[in-house]
Amino acid sequence: MPNTKSAIRRVRRVRIQTAVNRIRKSKYKSALKTMSQLVMEKNKKKALAFLPKFHSQLMKTSKSGVVNRKKISRTISRITKKIQKLN
Repeated sequence: MPNTKSAIRRVRRVRIQTAVNRIRKSKYKSALKTMSQLVMEKNKKKALAFLPKFHSQLMKTSKSGVVNRKKISRTISRITKKIQKLN
């Protein structure tokens, strides 16, 4: 239990930040699932149309530090390669 006034404020701030990070991580996972679904369906046209939005969403997540920037870059690279291999 926080004893000082600053510690009480910090607990409140951490609670809010945790909620924000959960939202960001959820958006990241949703974008990843959507793109994976498009790749599994072998729908190249829709996947290419969704790619800029997907890239943007993932970079926003990495910028905030919720997910590591290198992991995001790897993910984007792998997904892009999979899309290019589709017929």
